Amino acid sequence: MAWEPMLYELDRARRGRLLSFAIALAGWDAAEDLVQDAVVATFSRHRGFESVAQAEHYVRRAIASKYVDSQRKAISVRRSERGAGLAEAVPDRSEAVAADDAVTRALAALPPRVRACVALRFIEDLSVRETAATLGLSDGAVKRYVSDGIAKLNAALGTTADGARDGLSVVTTKEARR
Repeated sequence: MAWEPMLYELDRARRGRLLSFAIALAGWDAAEDLVQDAVVATFSRHRGFESVAQAEHYVRRAIASKYVDSQRKAISVRRSERGAGLAEAVPDRSEAVAADDAVTRALAALPPRVRACVALRFIEDLSVRETAATLGLSDGAVKRYVSDGIAKLNAALGTTADGARDGLSVVTTKEARR
């Protein structure tokens, strides 16, 4: 299949899923740009995709990689600003007030790679192996990141793990009392 029809089919059939994944990682404001950058990067390098599913896999991996890279860059910039003695800017709290969703806030508090693993496993419903392949990690690393992420989510949300899936899942305290 030529790359242009593949791009149009990917956009038509899978854009919503890719955008949902990007929102889970980076939030509403950065998701569109993240997907667009990942699509451009993917299709500028790979034009011989055999299926839309294969193209989606590459774009999904590019989304995760670009997100992790952007977080590394932001940390590096903050460190260099502190090292240069520049005052840190006061963060804009309007977005946090507007997005009054506990799960979104808890996900946002996770480190980038942990958030990517949790999002792929529990939002995108990928297996450990699929998550590892998507992010270029080992199965053990994915399991560790997911374990750490679920523990932090449970602590932030006041929930507990019940062992239903891979030994990890989020159960509300109300459900846990039943």
